[in-house]
Amino acid sequence: MKISNLAASAAIIGAIASSCSGNVDPVIKRDAELEANVERVLGKMTLEDKIGQMVQINISEIETDGRLDTAKVAGIVRKYRVGSFLNVLQGVSQTRQVTAETIAEIQRISMRELGIPTVFGLDMIHGASYLSDATFFPQEINLAATFERGYAAKMGEVIAYETRAAMVPWVFSPVMDLGRDPRWPRHWESWGEDPYVQSEMSVAETVGAQGTDPNHIDNEHVAVSIKHYLGYGVPATGKDRTPAIIAPGDLREKFFRPFRECFRAGALTLMANSASINGVPVHSSHEYLTEWCKEQLGWDGMVVTDWADINNLYTREHIAADRKEALEIGINAGVDMIMEPYDPVVCDELIELVNEKRIPISRIDDAVRRVLRLKFRLGLFETPVWSVDGYDRFGCEDFRNSSYRAAVESMVLLKNEGDILPLRQGAKILVTGPNSNRMRTLNGGWSYSWQGDAADRYAESYNTIYEALAEKFGQANVKWVPGVSYEGANWQSESEPDYASAVRAAASADVIVACVGENSYCETPGNINDLNLSPKQKQLVRELAATGKPLVLILNEGRPRLIGDIEPLAKAVVDIMLPGNFGGDALAALLSGEENFSGKLPYTYSRHAHSLHTYDYKVSENVQTMEGLYNYDAVMDVQWPFGAGLSYTVFEYSDMKVVSGNGDFKSGDLLEFEVTVRNTGDRAGKESILLYSSDLVASVIPDVKRLRQFTRIDLEPGESETVRLSFPADELAFVGRDGKWRLEKGEFRIACGGLSVMLTCTETNVWETPNI
Repeated sequence: MKISNLAASAAIIGAIASSCSGNVDPVIKRDAELEANVERVLGKMTLEDKIGQMVQINISEIETDGRLDTAKVAGIVRKYRVGSFLNVLQGVSQTRQVTAETIAEIQRISMRELGIPTVFGLDMIHGASYLSDATFFPQEINLAATFERGYAAKMGEVIAYETRAAMVPWVFSPVMDLGRDPRWPRHWESWGEDPYVQSEMSVAETVGAQGTDPNHIDNEHVAVSIKHYLGYGVPATGKDRTPAIIAPGDLREKFFRPFRECFRAGALTLMANSASINGVPVHSSHEYLTEWCKEQLGWDGMVVTDWADINNLYTREHIAADRKEALEIGINAGVDMIMEPYDPVVCDELIELVNEKRIPISRIDDAVRRVLRLKFRLGLFETPVWSVDGYDRFGCEDFRNSSYRAAVESMVLLKNEGDILPLRQGAKILVTGPNSNRMRTLNGGWSYSWQGDAADRYAESYNTIYEALAEKFGQANVKWVPGVSYEGANWQSESEPDYASAVRAAASADVIVACVGENSYCETPGNINDLNLSPKQKQLVRELAATGKPLVLILNEGRPRLIGDIEPLAKAVVDIMLPGNFGGDALAALLSGEENFSGKLPYTYSRHAHSLHTYDYKVSENVQTMEGLYNYDAVMDVQWPFGAGLSYTVFEYSDMKVVSGNGDFKSGDLLEFEVTVRNTGDRAGKESILLYSSDLVASVIPDVKRLRQFTRIDLEPGESETVRLSFPADELAFVGRDGKWRLEKGEFRIACGGLSVMLTCTETNVWETPNI
């Protein structure tokens, strides 16, 4: 079938089937002309046409010898009517020009064969990270450490602009999985452990990437795919794609929140969690996919599976006997597009399921409406191929400087004994450790390739930590002896250590900068069995500390590896996480004192392997040691808490007060507070101001505290500023035992910078709606 003459017709409006149930106002305002066009196209499609639009195929199936094979494209599109493709040629980054030419050719074939444009998607995680010439930002975990929404928005803007410049209209980001288990190998892809930070940063990136009108995405913006919905980041084992056990109240209150807020901000697509929650695979859950998203919020966007996850319903989860039954379960649950990377024959099986009446045609039509709606919103019917010659800001200085600034402001100074930092000019510096001279480790996964293992080749024009320090302090003053190196195909494999060479080099050094942490990895290959930093790296630190030379420990890692036994050996500790291509330069500027530290941890840095906590633990988890026969010891003992982070200056908080009313409040009120922050040091600095609440008594065990608001200020030496922070009183509501949201009367403590004030809720309010 070919579609032509797609002009809107008001007469069709009355025939439009609603994409949501009940009386819920849609979270994305409905556009009558767009909906009419969707119905016009849908009305001319055969069943085969419809099924093809619901399937996405990997580009590997249409390439030969690393190049696009147009005969294969035409064959798959013509036979299976496939509506979407993903990924990059050869599985590694290409230039934007090659990418644009490749997609343009696929698009021309799709329009010729179907009259319907394809929608091409890529994982663009911390920049347009599958384009070899794009601007890479620090990973999300770093941007969270800035506590600056503007950096998330800017990254979204840059991802969108540079991705569109390569003919790609759809990105599989932002990642919005709460990083509440440091064992999880995708911890670094998240915004940390707090649901409010996760929501704020995700919304900022979503709006930055899509713009402010989700019904009309222009050629400098893209559609996002918020992921991985939901509860993906807390597998009980800590291993990727394994089951999660989540309390129902937490699932609604904490894990759903970032997705809910992004739906309200206009997110156009959603990618489902590959694993399961409380025994239910998310790809099979009508409750999570249809009821929570589509019905209760009136969201008319599109749900796409993750990689081959329909197959996993029978191969891994064993809730289906075969792929056909898995398809039946997944589509009826609410999946709209299947990422079936290698096998378009899935189209035939879907057709059989419809003909056998195991999937109703109404469900197929709903799914296809959502696919077509996305394509109309992206303007693909009007302009399936556009000129990429005018994207003059691609890789521009503004984008690069934003990435550098984000890297600077994301690094966290955790320890600085005797003010050993900043390092003095002229100091003799030994740079050592496996992370000291690699671009791969600065970028992490999703950098030029899935596992990030191509970064040293593609990013060789940028500075490693060693190269940046040599440039900043002088080549003659900086020596590099790794001591331990990464080697081999396995990211965890390390070379035979050469401690002796590193120790000898330390003899002529004034200070040792030991760069330790992790090699790059992504997803399941990143699973580990021990959260401790590797034994070889720990021993390197011990050998160097034994020289008596002051040691600065640089943590370059995607998750907080345990270092409790070697932390006392270091005079200073800096957590740089995964700062991207400008990470080496940013660190050199900070260690030299050219820049000041301002980052704060967006997660809890645990001390013990069997005592992993988040900052918002339940109050009853913190039980003091008891004398006598039994020891019920559950004292929180962490390496560094959520929000930790030092500066080269000192900030003093004072005069915290309630601005709104007399301290009494009820549902619907806006709670406002003021606190004065003064820079009492001798240099300028930035400070992230974090406002917390504590519910003193509740009908379910309350969290010890919750972050409710954050902002950042810049202060010169001696300067002070009175900062106003506010949040709706309904933010203090929680999901009760009956699954209903409730704000209960009683006392609340509001804290900021070591100060606190008390508030009283004067009446209880219980909501009958699933969302507030």
